[in-house]
Amino acid sequence: MHRSSPEASAADFAACRDLLRKGSKSFAAAALLLPARVREPAAAFYAFCRVADDAVDELGEHAPPSAAAAAVATLRERLARAAAGRPDDSPVDRALAHVMAEHGLPRAFIEALLEGFAWDAEGRRYETLSDLNAYAARVAGTVGATMSTLMGARGPDALARACDLGVAMQLTNIARDVGEDARRGRIYLPLAWMREAGIAPDGWLARPVFDERLGRLVARLLAEAEALYLRAGAGIPMLPRDCRPAIQAARLIYADIGRVIARRGFDSVSTRAVVSPGRKAWLVLRALLRGSVAPAEAREYGAAPPLDEVRFLLEAAR
Repeated sequence: MHRSSPEASAADFAACRDLLRKGSKSFAAAALLLPARVREPAAAFYAFCRVADDAVDELGEHAPPSAAAAAVATLRERLARAAAGRPDDSPVDRALAHVMAEHGLPRAFIEALLEGFAWDAEGRRYETLSDLNAYAARVAGTVGATMSTLMGARGPDALARACDLGVAMQLTNIARDVGEDARRGRIYLPLAWMREAGIAPDGWLARPVFDERLGRLVARLLAEAEALYLRAGAGIPMLPRDCRPAIQAARLIYADIGRVIARRGFDSVSTRAVVSPGRKAWLVLRALLRGSVAPAEAREYGAAPPLDEVRFLLEAAR
């Protein structure tokens, strides 16, 4: 039994939906495939994350680490009040408090996401793939775990596969945005990979250009993502039937970004890969027609161990 839910009005949830529409067209479009019972709490979760991300982003790229730490500490206090059923006087906080109580959403999921925001504000870099997966677990694995929980798929295998999908999507984002991130003074590729390829990270960042060495690193990262998309496919049948098409569509569309990058010779410095509207529509239709079925090659991964870097989320879900 969950504790009684704090009051949240229809206007509070409408404000969350408005933030979702303005803040993420992709997330908003995918949410349309979800049943209303999941779409509304997902909007409340997204809205709080959007407000939190904006609060950290407002500090600017050159803010001292202490400022980022203070901002995240304030957000954690705000989250704690919502989790305790005493939300701040804000539509987003009231809606989130209601959702956390109604769905038993672990506070640790959102705390981990806030930690990921803090790492971004610090300009943190990642030495190894495991370090990068730890970051992806916070900024995207948490989203997968939250969505799975809101759908009612709370078993450890379902959560592990949901985290696989979140991490895969984040690795795809990183592979797609290598040039864009570099022009903002940021590197997310594993630094050890760069040095192994003969690329000095700081020297490259000063003059971010594409060459075959960098292309091989992008291909390597996309291969890691593709393996996780395969594992995530085994989790589709673990979800309620009416939720499967939306998650299958997200999986197919994000995996397709990697294929666009591959067709461009893995050059994500000179251009930014985009899946065309027509291609997205086809993938959504494919998800609607076959969204309940795990790909044959993915089925063996249903009970695969979770990534080490997301185990803390599964522990929190217990």
